[in-house]
Amino acid sequence: MSADSLTVDVQGHALTLCAERAAFDPVLKSLFVADVHLGKDAVFRARGIPVPAGSTEETLGRLDRLIAAHAPESIVFLGDLLHARESHAAEMLGALRRWRARHPALPLVLVEGNHDRHAGALPDEFGMETVIEPYRFGPWALCHHPQTTEHAYALAGHEHPVLRIATGSDRARLPCFRFGARAGVLPAFGAFTGGFEVSAQTAGEAVYVVAGDRVFRVKR
Repeated sequence: MSADSLTVDVQGHALTLCAERAAFDPVLKSLFVADVHLGKDAVFRARGIPVPAGSTEETLGRLDRLIAAHAPESIVFLGDLLHARESHAAEMLGALRRWRARHPALPLVLVEGNHDRHAGALPDEFGMETVIEPYRFGPWALCHHPQTTEHAYALAGHEHPVLRIATGSDRARLPCFRFGARAGVLPAFGAFTGGFEVSAQTAGEAVYVVAGDRVFRVKR
């Protein structure tokens, strides 16, 4: 286990939590990534909001680092791979095309999220298989919206969970993983996403925060 990841037991199944805000199943050799929101900066600019470019390249670069570290045999995106219809801008598609050329044989699965439905499907050249939730894969029910399912542990995204950490006068909002008895939620992966504050005090939940290149459990 590298310094930037932490392998935990989730209801009897190993799951490696990565500081890049993704999870890796070491048995299935699959990478789980939630809420990438590719092209969100292009959407803002198309709607007249002057935000800097470059978040797509940054996000795909972190995905490259995860692939180099874990050598996954597949990637499953837990919804909201794209942000909106304007995400199909030439700039974003070009960056994604270059990324795909670096990993041409890697199977990609998208569990359709609410933003994906509005954005529309990627062109066939990207080789993305789209499925609906819950998508059963090994011991998991892979979803976009947090939920519980029968006979499988659900992993989802959608909420973009963050935890507020305070020490004295200092405050920080850190991305976090949340795991309850029957379902868990991954942090948003995209470089240009907001966050929904959650509590570390929820009964029966384990919360792990990402702080720089570390992942650690928050004690209740």
